[in-house]
Amino acid sequence: MDGQIDVDVPPSGAGCQDCDAAGGWWVHLRRCAACGHVGCCDSSPGQHATKHATDTGHRIVQSFEPGEDWFYDYVSQQMVAGPSLAEPTSHPADQGAPAPRDRVPANWMELIHR
Repeated sequence: MDGQIDVDVPPSGAGCQDCDAAGGWWVHLRRCAACGHVGCCDSSPGQHATKHATDTGHRIVQSFEPGEDWFYDYVSQQMVAGPSLAEPTSHPADQGAPAPRDRVPANWMELIHR
């Protein structure tokens, strides 16, 4: 997993940068351990964290949710151990999930991937 984790790179922002660019919304967030890209989880409509991993070969993500510090390897499809990454290690707690609140449709539960 050489080059798959950079403890010095900060996250790309407080939300999924791809959803933000498209005016979308997300359920939960994942942070690429290699480059800091913050993308949405596979339950989210955009599934941008997985797309980022596929497009870049960056296989390790960490949860970007408050109170969670787990890592996941897309290649082995297993949870893995990882070091402390650069702060912040989650989106702001008051952001909530799903988010951003002003873009989440009322029927969001019907739109997620299960």
